[in-house]
Amino acid sequence: MIDFWLAAGLLLLVALAFLLIPVLRGRKAQTEEDRTSLNVALYQERLDELDTQHASGTLTAEQYEAGRAEAGRELLADTEGADAAGGSRLGRALPLFFAILVPLLGFGLYLHWGASDKVELARELREPPRDMEEMTSRLERVVEAQPESAEGWYFLGRTYMAQDRPADAARAYEQAAKRAGREPELLGQWAQALYFASQKTLTPEVKALTEEALKADPNEVTSLGLLGIAGFEDGRYQDAIRYWERLVVQLPKDDPSRGALQGGIDKAREKLRESGVSVEEPAAQAPAGAELKVKVDLAAALKDKVQPGDAVFIFARATSGPPMPLAVKRVTVADLPVEVSLSDADAMMPQLKLSNFPQVQLVARISRGGNATAGEWIGRSSPLSTGSSDTQRLTIDSPDEK
Repeated sequence: MIDFWLAAGLLLLVALAFLLIPVLRGRKAQTEEDRTSLNVALYQERLDELDTQHASGTLTAEQYEAGRAEAGRELLADTEGADAAGGSRLGRALPLFFAILVPLLGFGLYLHWGASDKVELARELREPPRDMEEMTSRLERVVEAQPESAEGWYFLGRTYMAQDRPADAARAYEQAAKRAGREPELLGQWAQALYFASQKTLTPEVKALTEEALKADPNEVTSLGLLGIAGFEDGRYQDAIRYWERLVVQLPKDDPSRGALQGGIDKAREKLRESGVSVEEPAAQAPAGAELKVKVDLAAALKDKVQPGDAVFIFARATSGPPMPLAVKRVTVADLPVEVSLSDADAMMPQLKLSNFPQVQLVARISRGGNATAGEWIGRSSPLSTGSSDTQRLTIDSPDEK
């Protein structure tokens, strides 16, 4: 804050300089006025002296008139410009009054509408917090200073959860949702906080939030994990298995949570066997880190209808699922025939991976304009499993008609 107040002080000095200039000018005008009065008095003494000398006969009439004229010229020369300076003077009291009023008024207005607290908070946020309590205190001040910041409320909720304060976290997530919209991830975090705040009870509000989140995003991880926990705690082991299995396939292969989730799934199955209930086998899922090898060629009949620089998009899309590609590679006609691999590393969106879908269709499209969604020629495969390890052959042989 020191640099801020130094800058404010310099600006204040500049403002005061403009206000005090009339006072300084007034002092100069007073000096001019005193000098003029002295010159007039000297002029009058000179005239009296000339009258005395003329009356005694020391000066002739011509000398007398010449002396009076000379004294008048000297008076005019000494008082030139004094009238203009005197006419522009301001009173001293008004500028001095404003010189005192302006700093006080500016300081008062800054305290009322200023943002010194935000400046200090921004400075603090640049420094790493010493502990979790200090981080929480900073975030609370952030949302107090900027109550419309959805990010501030969200991170405050995360911090409350880390401190085992789920009720406070739920209120923070609710505020974040009001400002950022009902995003699936945010709804899942909100539902989780409410669940733990209600002593691990799947209340109607918690259930409604998770349903809303999964309706917008069927793979929302927090909601899936929460519903799995709630199902296990309530003895609904089939539900726990179903939700946890859906969650496992969303996680990266090296995610440490996979082991814990698989352990929970195995324990839920064991509980079902102990109760004499037949265990529902998990749905077949594509292996984590799925990879498809495909060799793309161009039909002989089309070789004279394309140009070497035309773009070729090779991609896989789910046979049952979103229409957008799951994995994409781009080459040119000059590269054909070409063999490429499509894997999770080529995913266009993190939540849409090959390994998340059991069956896909391979597509190769030639587009002279470089448009992946529309072109001139295309080739399609039959549906195939994402677990296939064989090299797939794909021929571009048909007009691209939609």
